[in-house]
Amino acid sequence: MAQKIKPNLSLAQIINMSMGFLGIQMAFGLQNGNASRILQNLGADVHELSWFWLVAPITGLIVQPIIGHMGDNTWSPLGRRKPYFLIGAVLCAIGLVLLPNAASITHLIAANVLLLAVIFLAMMDASINVAMEPFRALVGDMLPKKQATIGFSVQTILIGIGAVIGSNMPSWLTKLGISNVAPEGYVADNVIYSFYVGAAVLVISILYTMITTREYSPSEFAEFENEKDVVIEPSKFTDMFKDFAKIPALMKKLGMVQFFSWFALFTMWVFTTSALATHHFGLSPEDTKSLKFNEAGDLTGYLFGLYNLFAIPFAFLLTPIAKSIGKKQTHALALFCGGLGLISMYFIKDIEMLWISMVGLGFAWASILAMPYAMLIDAIPQRKMGVYMGIFNFFIVMPQIVNGVFGGPIVKNLFGNMAIDYVVVGGACMLIASLITMFLIKNQEGETPQELQQDIKQVHF
Repeated sequence: MAQKIKPNLSLAQIINMSMGFLGIQMAFGLQNGNASRILQNLGADVHELSWFWLVAPITGLIVQPIIGHMGDNTWSPLGRRKPYFLIGAVLCAIGLVLLPNAASITHLIAANVLLLAVIFLAMMDASINVAMEPFRALVGDMLPKKQATIGFSVQTILIGIGAVIGSNMPSWLTKLGISNVAPEGYVADNVIYSFYVGAAVLVISILYTMITTREYSPSEFAEFENEKDVVIEPSKFTDMFKDFAKIPALMKKLGMVQFFSWFALFTMWVFTTSALATHHFGLSPEDTKSLKFNEAGDLTGYLFGLYNLFAIPFAFLLTPIAKSIGKKQTHALALFCGGLGLISMYFIKDIEMLWISMVGLGFAWASILAMPYAMLIDAIPQRKMGVYMGIFNFFIVMPQIVNGVFGGPIVKNLFGNMAIDYVVVGGACMLIASLITMFLIKNQEGETPQELQQDIKQVHF
């Protein structure tokens, strides 16, 4: 039986299969922009924030490889990846509703409000990972490898749109007259209602992808891999450890890049609100409930929305830039701009000018979400797409765990709770990631301008 080649998908089909990422990233944007603020509203100190944020990477470390492994070995009436989209979306939506209402729920059940908030945060994070991992694997499942850059770039664009909406939703609701101030120990209404909207958008976008996208069957995958007989052997949990031991060399090098990149991102997500409150608004680190502090929280959401907004046009530009200078050079340049963006937040005192910092971060964010996966996909076996995408997530969550353990004590003991200094450290880490990309990773064999141009021409409406 001659090997069958995966057909090229139209741009509309690629958008349809990635639409769920819009809802996922809206939920992620709401969490990134508001989790620290919510936790501080509920009584957490600034040096404790990174410990609470450990919930996200720990759940990702556990959940994504398991879901990837299960997805590789799932063939259901719904499809291979779709069952996990649906389960993750429903559970995450419930978490979005519960998290900002943790204080109110303590009136119904006897529980420590911070502990309850962390439980709901863990529920959200685990569910986001259940829904997110299959979308990365779906690109490998559905697209021929020459369309990989286009596929991940489309995901990046939808991620940017979702994050812009999620990051700005509290500020938009404030402008509509919904209060951004709450009694001590509670979360403001603009944040609560934003999370409700995020829950609805998440479920609707996931359902849209499920309805509009048909996954390939086991027999079709066999034809793509030139296999005459399809033998689906019972999978074992221990297979994941064997797969981890066989990770490609390119994944190891990209893993180093991911480590420093995501260390920087985690620093930004956790400490920006406190950095703005102390460095730009002149508040003391102990002030976590005043109107000015909540304004700093709104500004954080606005800035996070900006870098996601800037990421959208950069996502369109990734393939043309890579065609001109190569994938690794594109990623190195983007990370360098992101590092400068984070460091510049220290020197730009005027909050009206902080958008300048977000331009570099937007370029970096667009590339981080697309280029490592586009470089990696050729090295991953088709039947192991899910589990290897999950394993690759190790290099994303481990730096967050390290940062979560040591970041708070460093901010408290080394920087006197002035979080802006640690944001500068994050910028330096992103510059290190840029250097690793440039000097340790080789250009892919056969990567030519002509081939990259062919990728663009293969996408049709």
